[in-house]
Amino acid sequence: MLSNKWMVVALTAAAPCAWGTTYIITAELLPADRPLLAAVLRSLPAGLLMLALVRRLPSNSWWWRSCVLGMLNIGVFFALLFIAAYRLPGGVAAMVGAVQPLLVALLASVWISEKLTPGKVFAGIAGLTGVGLLVLQAQSRLDGLGVAAGLGGALAMAAGVVLTKKWGPPQNLIASTSWQLIAGGLLLTPVTILLEGAPPSSLSMLNFMGYLYLGLIGTALAYILWFRGIHLLPASTTALLGLLSPLVATLCGWALLNETLTPGQIIGALIILATLILAIRPKCTSARGTVTLSGFIKERRKSS
Repeated sequence: MLSNKWMVVALTAAAPCAWGTTYIITAELLPADRPLLAAVLRSLPAGLLMLALVRRLPSNSWWWRSCVLGMLNIGVFFALLFIAAYRLPGGVAAMVGAVQPLLVALLASVWISEKLTPGKVFAGIAGLTGVGLLVLQAQSRLDGLGVAAGLGGALAMAAGVVLTKKWGPPQNLIASTSWQLIAGGLLLTPVTILLEGAPPSSLSMLNFMGYLYLGLIGTALAYILWFRGIHLLPASTTALLGLLSPLVATLCGWALLNETLTPGQIIGALIILATLILAIRPKCTSARGTVTLSGFIKERRKSS
């Protein structure tokens, strides 16, 4: 029977798995060349819907904290991610983003006193190697601005992960997720209008279904699970789970678009899975490190 900690890991892992489907949904269902519009429509409507359901506004310091976290986790991250995606081949962009676990481990050691162990550094390097084998192609090219944007996006998300952990669980997880999505969506809206112009006058049913999936599953549900995992797991562990995103994206291309998998990609996928298992298993089998849902609820009540 799975322990509570394994269940937390599995639910948290569902978030990057959902994000991994973003690439195929964008390519097959959304209008072409409108990535920032997709970012706005997957964050702002989802955040407003969640806020309407819980009917809770931030209080005290959570006003500015929500703005900072929304900027890092949603606004800046999405904007830089799409700049990198436009200026770099997909494999290079994913490879640059895979440096995030190393950045999280470093920031966590400084900001929240999570010990920076050789094991964490090795896991980060192994994960980076696995992603490289999985997504890099022989014809991949580099672009200085694209690489800088990719690194900036990874740094923004890493800082958001660590600050989310540092500031502790809010009184209502769904409400705090909605605040961040709204803040990030509002930041992206003027940038989107400036760079991409007005939204298209009409959307097809496929476009609508794609935006609906990205908003409800790929954003609202995924970020609730992600932020919950950040509060329950070490920051470095949560960041490593993000390596599942390029893995799922590759598997979706193989299963749904008849893309072929090379031996190098298979080795890369196995390295990613082995890294995750070896990094997470000791924590999940340690009774002292077990985190329960009741403990999470108690911690939230103490912070209220």
